[in-house]
Amino acid sequence: MNFIIYLLVGIITSGVDSLVFKIKDLKKIIFSLVGYTVLVNLVVLSFLSFILKTKDFYNSTKYLSSFGVKYFVLGIAVGFLFILIRLLAKDTLKFEKRNYKLNKKQIINIVITIILFALGAFLFIGTKWFIGYFGKLTPEQFIFNFNSPIKGTADNFYVTVFEKPVLALATIMVLFLIVLFSKYYVMWNGKKVFSDMLVKKALLGISILTVVGGSAYTVNQLQLVKVYQAYFSDSKYVQDNYVKPTTKNVKFPKKKRNLIHIYLESYENSFLDKKDGGYMNENLMPDLQKLSKEGVSFSQNDKFGGPYETYGSSWSVASMVNMSSGLPLKIPMNGNSYGKTGHFLPGTTTIGDILSKEGYEQTIMFGADADFGGLTAFFTEHGKFKIFDYKYAKENKLIPPKYKVWWGYEDKKLYKFAQDEITRLAKTNKPFNFTMENADTHFPDGYLDADAPTPHKQQYANVIAHSQKQVYDFVRWAQKQDFYKDTTIVLTGDHLSMDKKFFKDFDNDYHRTTFNLILNGDFDNKNIKTNNRTFAPFDMFPTILSGMGVDINGNKLGLGTDLSSNEKTILERDGLQKFEVELAANSKFYNQEFVSEKNKGANVFK
Repeated sequence: MNFIIYLLVGIITSGVDSLVFKIKDLKKIIFSLVGYTVLVNLVVLSFLSFILKTKDFYNSTKYLSSFGVKYFVLGIAVGFLFILIRLLAKDTLKFEKRNYKLNKKQIINIVITIILFALGAFLFIGTKWFIGYFGKLTPEQFIFNFNSPIKGTADNFYVTVFEKPVLALATIMVLFLIVLFSKYYVMWNGKKVFSDMLVKKALLGISILTVVGGSAYTVNQLQLVKVYQAYFSDSKYVQDNYVKPTTKNVKFPKKKRNLIHIYLESYENSFLDKKDGGYMNENLMPDLQKLSKEGVSFSQNDKFGGPYETYGSSWSVASMVNMSSGLPLKIPMNGNSYGKTGHFLPGTTTIGDILSKEGYEQTIMFGADADFGGLTAFFTEHGKFKIFDYKYAKENKLIPPKYKVWWGYEDKKLYKFAQDEITRLAKTNKPFNFTMENADTHFPDGYLDADAPTPHKQQYANVIAHSQKQVYDFVRWAQKQDFYKDTTIVLTGDHLSMDKKFFKDFDNDYHRTTFNLILNGDFDNKNIKTNNRTFAPFDMFPTILSGMGVDINGNKLGLGTDLSSNEKTILERDGLQKFEVELAANSKFYNQEFVSEKNKGANVFK
């Protein structure tokens, strides 16, 4: 296929050359065909290899994709550039400058042209970069992160912004302005073909098409129509199904159990091998699979599986809200800026609120800055957690003042700090809740320790394999400690991985799910149905409490159902499609009950 495209480029460019220069001699036409085919393709291939550093561009199958179209367009552009150079060299084509002053109407048209083109280009480039970097996020996820503090992002985020969209937009705008402000007639064989004013009119038309096309592209890709529709409706679904946690329906045992909950960044069951429900030819999580035999893991099929990634749960902060409160994270259009005011879902009752009321000592640990996404506000307001994050580690001289690896400090340090902190918590003579999230497996490509094994071709595969071994070793350490007999350990993938490159060849029909495992759970029901369950991340809220030996009257909290009770979840009762439609709609109850700061503390566990 690649040679066919090479030949097409040569045929078209040599054909145009023959028409422009009126070549009729067959030998010269053949010579032109061979010359253009060889020269143009050599230039394009060298550009791909040495400038763009493109890999595997000789692979014929690659030209069957969009790459083939891009190559063809680039080849034609290079060929036409050669023809243009020939025209200028023969004085057939000339540009003659003229001097004049623009009138008021022309100046207004130029300003409008620049604004429209800049806006259209920004929408195209910005949207394409956003999706390429973050993946196709839900509109609410985008709004949430946009409204939240931006501290704590990976240190290459801003570099990527300037290297990609900002540079691309600046380059396009400079070229556009050069053409727009040119004052040249175009002469062909001594005759005026068109003037610069005609070019300005044409560019105005192009600008209009650019802003219309860019707007349509952005609206479609970011699902902005759905956002508009959602915020102008009012669903009673959350109100009708929400079960508020109180001391009447949540009863703790006399001997309260500790909780260690690890949110595993981007951990999903696709990392397992195919025979066990994964997608890999070689198992990337053998240690966690081994560990799973010792606990309870819920699946949507008869192999390894997990929850459906439902509305308002598909990013880290949202998954924590789901699993700790039984609610999706919904962002009202006119709501507060999450975390900026110091409040985060102030009317919500979470595991942190419940355990705080029950006398638990609580710590939340991140290798990143907890201000990102409003996590500091969320865990301070709900349970008065000790925030052990990147800032804390620097302030307490656990890392050097200017230390910055990945999102803050790497997981190797995280687990060492976690062991020390849990040891401290265990000596307080209080039940404790230690929650943390690792980060080395975050996209793109993850962070790989210098001393980590690299048996796999892809970095992300090596990161996953090394990370799951770190989790396994940490759990084994905890199991050897005196406090373990009274401790429930929960391991949950926070959301599906957003790494674009690693999943690009996945079959779209394969159902990706996040990892989940509860170790040393104190469940009343010894005959738990763990397979063929249809459930969501918010079902982990009552399930985790149940695993701590807590009695839940009615087996439901928030929108979640205790999976150990074998009672039907909302998804099993109503179906995924109905749930998604209802949750995507606006909920005045949700906004007034959980988001509004007027209800601060109203739903605290009591």
